[in-house]
Amino acid sequence: MTKIYLPYAGIVLLVGPSNSGKTTLLNRLVNGKSILSSEVISSDQFRVLVSDVEFINWNQRPKDESDALYDEYFRISNEAFDTMDYLIGKRCCLNKLTIIDATHLKEDDRERYIRMGKKYHVPVVAIVFNVSEKELLTRDEHRDNPRGKNRIKQQYQQFKRTFRFIKKEGFHRTYILNEAELKDLELGRQQNSLLVNLGNGIDFIGDIHGCYEEFMELLEKLGYKENTEGYYVHPEGRKILSLGDVMSRGPRSLETLQFFNKHVGAGLAYMIDSNHGWKIARWLDGRSVKLAHGDEKLAAEFAEYEKTFGKEASDQLKNEFKELLLAAKSHLIIEKKGVKVAVATHAGIRDHYIGKQSQRISDFCRYGDSDGLDENGKPIRKDWTIGHQSSELIIWGHDPKPQPLRVNNTLNIDQGVVFGGRLTAYRYPEKQFVSVEAKQDYANVPDNPLREWERKRLSSPNLGKFINGFSVLTEQMGEIAIYKEGIKSALDDLSHYTLPLEEIIYLPPTMSPTPKPSSLEGYLEHPLEAFEYYQANGVDTMVVEKKHMGSRGILFLFKNKEAAQEYIGRESLGAIYTRTGRAFFQKELEAQILEVLNKDLAGYFEKYNTDFVLLDAEILPWNLKAKELIMNQYAHVGEMALFDRNKLRAGLQMAYDNGKDVGYWLRETDEKIGSAVVFNEVYQKYCWETEGLEGIQIAPFHTLAYSTETFFNKPHTWHMEKNKEYSELSSLFVETEYRVVTDEDSMKAAIQWWEDMTEDGHEGFVVKPESFVVRNKGKLLQPAIKVRGRKYLHIIYGIDYLEPENLSRLKLRKPGKKQRNALKEFALGVEAVNRFVKRESLERYHECVLGVLAFEAEPIDPRL
Repeated sequence: MTKIYLPYAGIVLLVGPSNSGKTTLLNRLVNGKSILSSEVISSDQFRVLVSDVEFINWNQRPKDESDALYDEYFRISNEAFDTMDYLIGKRCCLNKLTIIDATHLKEDDRERYIRMGKKYHVPVVAIVFNVSEKELLTRDEHRDNPRGKNRIKQQYQQFKRTFRFIKKEGFHRTYILNEAELKDLELGRQQNSLLVNLGNGIDFIGDIHGCYEEFMELLEKLGYKENTEGYYVHPEGRKILSLGDVMSRGPRSLETLQFFNKHVGAGLAYMIDSNHGWKIARWLDGRSVKLAHGDEKLAAEFAEYEKTFGKEASDQLKNEFKELLLAAKSHLIIEKKGVKVAVATHAGIRDHYIGKQSQRISDFCRYGDSDGLDENGKPIRKDWTIGHQSSELIIWGHDPKPQPLRVNNTLNIDQGVVFGGRLTAYRYPEKQFVSVEAKQDYANVPDNPLREWERKRLSSPNLGKFINGFSVLTEQMGEIAIYKEGIKSALDDLSHYTLPLEEIIYLPPTMSPTPKPSSLEGYLEHPLEAFEYYQANGVDTMVVEKKHMGSRGILFLFKNKEAAQEYIGRESLGAIYTRTGRAFFQKELEAQILEVLNKDLAGYFEKYNTDFVLLDAEILPWNLKAKELIMNQYAHVGEMALFDRNKLRAGLQMAYDNGKDVGYWLRETDEKIGSAVVFNEVYQKYCWETEGLEGIQIAPFHTLAYSTETFFNKPHTWHMEKNKEYSELSSLFVETEYRVVTDEDSMKAAIQWWEDMTEDGHEGFVVKPESFVVRNKGKLLQPAIKVRGRKYLHIIYGIDYLEPENLSRLKLRKPGKKQRNALKEFALGVEAVNRFVKRESLERYHECVLGVLAFEAEPIDPRL
């Protein structure tokens, strides 16, 4: 029996004249389930598909008829092969195997598929049917539609002319089989060597670069133990996957390579191909390679090894390492229960390269996407992550970053251990980072990439990445897509109206009202629905905070002007901005406020050893920012409504006094006058005159971050106590009243408190879960729900919103989109602050800010 193994994907050409048994063989293999029927494409089949004609016989016809029939056959064949090629190309894109049943007698016919294989990075295999002319003629006599003796002889002669050259045409494999071999031919299937089963878990490890001591420390931290045979094994059966560059630059490359040579061979570890690995492999193979950029250190280690153990041992070790490095794959695909969930590569990969192998793919995975060299001879790296759209998480290294870098569902875990940074592992599927600090800067080069990253940290972002939409990978909600419709408006704001980008490190989320309207008569909103929402989602303890009717403001305060240089690139005491990133105060007034706060908080900065504090606050009075709105939309409307209704009442009263039956209208008008009075009283309650700093109040309710930590892990009670602490330090800060709800009694007390304060004209309160971030069954809950009072809602929904027909209509409002955006903006805000504190680049934290602005640009009922 003859057996050949087909590639898992690619193109297989069957080569041979008509009657050589191609279709017969394929039918047998399909029926025997060696191949799928969908994997077979026949030229005869496509001739029928494009023309409805199964067979054209021009033999034994007059010349004029024969010529016409041959021309028709030629035209049909051209269209059939064009259609075939289109389908084959699509299958190649999807990394599928395609077996082509056609004669392929001409070199040009075969060359087109070799080119196609190169284009789509798939192997092309030829199976040649070497059948004698006599047998071909005999078989033709027994066909339903004989091709004719002349045609068979022409094909056979053409086949013989090119037969001997086929092996030199560039096929991945060429199999030439005679009649006997074809008769009992069986096909096997190669497995995709790029697939790795997740098993009990994989620990991806960034570029080690010979930092063996740090590598051993990391393995211990990950839970690996050395057994009696010298293998490092994990008690849970996890495996190690190195992203390459295990050697060079660092002090102990030989030991690191020995570790992977031993563990890869034992099936306990995987190692990816890489730029340094490829260069060392060629050097070990005796190629003419210039060792530089730390590769020369490995050569020095080998020289020492040879002195100690002799040339024979050194040569043997070199050969083992050469085989190890040459066998390393350009990338590996991690499968979880048969689903491709992650891709490991060294320097990057394009989506259409995933699962395929070619020299071009290997080069891209080794070096990434580059655009020539800079003036120092270093590659100018292009951002390949922009183009990643498939669902797999791409885990890579090569380009050192101070922190693990998530961009567009890609994850860089090279933290530059050899440059004095850290060695990072990414535990999958747990999605946890584990790292150890470098003992020193082993590379000791002037162009240290970590220092270079820090130098460029505040460089302007590449807006081309965002203009057509983008996604942000957040810790709280996973990947959040931001669509281009809202981005243009957001970019316009950032370009013309906001503070400098580096100062806007956080924008607060919109706040949703209760998911359902109040079930109580005469109420649109009531605390009961907010409490029920959290209780239904497993939250037993809630914090309710009095809602100040002012304007949302973010305070970014530095301990001194010099400290700001490190964070925003210039000296400053800080910034105070609105929830859309615009300056809250005029420059002179802001400068006065910052001077006072800096003086008042001097001891605070020292006490908590921080360079800055980031606060989310409400700034009062309302008219500080809303003066024009108040004058045009509230004062004028309220005064005119009261004037018109009083005038109408006077006319109705006169009619009533004259005996007209207008009592019902009088009572209705009295109610409307009462609503207008409430409207005028309510908005004025939130306004008062200020002069300079006099009259300004700031109520911080979230302490978001210091220079070394964020506080999203703190309960809201902690944040409210910080609010109290600020109010004791500065007269500009005011304390906010709050209550904790834990049971039915405290809930009733909180509702009574809400009713009392809203009846007095205050806006209402905000209900929050005790924890800053809360999930139920994996689902992120609303971080806060506002509950506004009956009187206050007059200025939101109109003077007469409480009239029964109006209230019934308003209770049909749909806050769903508002709630979804609130969650997305919350996740983006948390992500932005975390990235800033981790000292990631401006582009990295500002994509979160841009996302919030884009969501704010979406059309949502502003009254919600």
